[in-house]
Amino acid sequence: MTLLVLPAEITQAQAVACLTMLQTAARAGGDCEVVIDAAPLERFDSSALAVLLQCRRESLAGGKSFAVTSMPPRLAELAALYGVAPLLWPKEG
Repeated sequence: MTLLVLPAEITQAQAVACLTMLQTAARAGGDCEVVIDAAPLERFDSSALAVLLQCRRESLAGGKSFAVTSMPPRLAELAALYGVAPLLWPKEG
């Protein structure tokens, strides 16, 4: 498992740099699973969702599974509002 940790802030200003950092780390990890720890994320806008969705797309295209853990409640609400929550953390059961 390749564990990637989000920074404390992802807004439009940081999105490209954050995405580049996550892409580089995900590619360097030879594992078949990419897990993003969102616990440190405190300040964000919808750009954070765009970053996560792009990481998911690239992981799946590379044959890797993808998951987000410890998503802050406000980000989870935003993901649900935009209808992308199931893409970031599929329902279990």
